[in-house]
Amino acid sequence: MALGARPQLPGMRWFLWLRIASLRTGVLTGIYVSCVFAAWLEVANRVAELERFAELRNLLAGAILILVMGIPVLRFRRRPGRLFVAGLAAWTLLTLTYLVAEIHFTLLESRMGFFHVFMLGAVSYGFVAVLDWVFLMCVGVRHQHMLQSRENAASAGRHHTR
Repeated sequence: MALGARPQLPGMRWFLWLRIASLRTGVLTGIYVSCVFAAWLEVANRVAELERFAELRNLLAGAILILVMGIPVLRFRRRPGRLFVAGLAAWTLLTLTYLVAEIHFTLLESRMGFFHVFMLGAVSYGFVAVLDWVFLMCVGVRHQHMLQSRENAASAGRHHTR
């Protein structure tokens, strides 16, 4: 890796044709999270030996999903709009995976429909993006206040020395 080069997610070079970085990150994150979800479903429904560890399995899989879904949040933490676009793209791919999984695992739909899954992700990423935006606004206001305070202190010091 060259100096100054930003680390990239595995598989990113396959998506360089997507010129918009937020979409590229979202699509790749969506693929990652869809693979985690599909593996979770397969293990939960096809590996009977792990049934006695179902609670731990579900907790671990949920934690991995949350970690992977944090990729857009970390990548675009200073750009709330891009964070939302990347998160929504990733969650859309997860929702499509969920829709396909409903065909094979019929009880999955009784747990939560695909539209509810989509809304859960859209609202969650919207909430995170708004929190990020508010945080950035607060930091910006505080920064401006500190600059003004320093300017006022410096100009007051100049007036007293004359």
